[in-house]
Amino acid sequence: MTAPRLLHPGAWWLWAVGLAACALRTTNPVLLCLIIAVTGWVVVSRRTDVLWSRSFASFLRLGLIVIAIRLVFQILFGVRIPGTTLFSIPEVTLPSWAAGVSLGGPVTLESLMAALYQGLRLATVLACFGAATSLCSPYRMLRALPTVLYEAGVAVTVAFTFAPQAIVASRQVREARRLRGRSDRGVRAWSASALPVLEGALDRAVALAASMDSRGYGRRGGASVSQRRRSVGLVLLGLVAIAIGSYGLLDPGAPTMFRIPALAVGVAALVGSLAASGRSTERTRYRPDPWVKPEWIVSLAGLIALASFVLAGRMSDALTPSTNPLEVPAVPLVAVVGLLVATLPSWFAPTPPTLATVSTSMAVAA
Repeated sequence: MTAPRLLHPGAWWLWAVGLAACALRTTNPVLLCLIIAVTGWVVVSRRTDVLWSRSFASFLRLGLIVIAIRLVFQILFGVRIPGTTLFSIPEVTLPSWAAGVSLGGPVTLESLMAALYQGLRLATVLACFGAATSLCSPYRMLRALPTVLYEAGVAVTVAFTFAPQAIVASRQVREARRLRGRSDRGVRAWSASALPVLEGALDRAVALAASMDSRGYGRRGGASVSQRRRSVGLVLLGLVAIAIGSYGLLDPGAPTMFRIPALAVGVAALVGSLAASGRSTERTRYRPDPWVKPEWIVSLAGLIALASFVLAGRMSDALTPSTNPLEVPAVPLVAVVGLLVATLPSWFAPTPPTLATVSTSMAVAA
């Protein structure tokens, strides 16, 4: 049995990014709900007992808001898909230069279902990244960044810590309102709490970035100007190539060169930049996070799920069910098996120390 410890943050992010890529490849509501269920199960099984680990529920609520906004926009401004008319709203005639844009008119069941599928897909992506935020500390992720990313470390710090700090600040503001006898629910309470939450989260993130900068984070080291330019150029080339390759994998109609070849070029460029920067800069870590068998299992679980969705997309059109005419979504077995593999972290990832302590105390008490 694996000793209680914290899993490497990179493994959690690879797993979450794999599931998010699965969500971007489909509009099948059954598969999207399964992805949310998988992420929720793993989060409940392996999250730590800290404030920011409770952020998954906030991402789910944000996803519901996204779905509601998408439906409202479809009703007011969406494309009028012919089909079963549910109701009509007053229509405004727009000038000729606004061709393709509608304001009001008949609302059909087919158009609402298409908007629901698209909103659910975005909500699922938010749930995947919310799971990564809940399962690993952003500070540990920053500590694991490679040397070549030092110069962007301060900006990355603010970006990575803003979301979890906003969750923590939101809970503190709600508790403060309750202590003052004010309501913490409703639109009025949310509007009054929005500014303090955003200000507190940004202040915490900027304070962390300032403390890292004062301790030398982002130093250039002994690398020459040409070496730094070479490393930065390889990083930019790698990121652009990986972005193109990811788009090619997500879009079945993309050219072949925009898929695996682009990903291979991006990975090679990033590996070259890491090797070049590693020779010019020395870095020490206090208690570095290991990358052993559980990390490989968690990472491969997300990648296998993505591979299953790619294979399912080649085998049939079940990943994108038709909404005009409206049909019952088919569930591809290959994709379901891939999502079952994605649940392996709930068993093979090491138990966080806090949860292990709680389990031991409960066993002794029993």
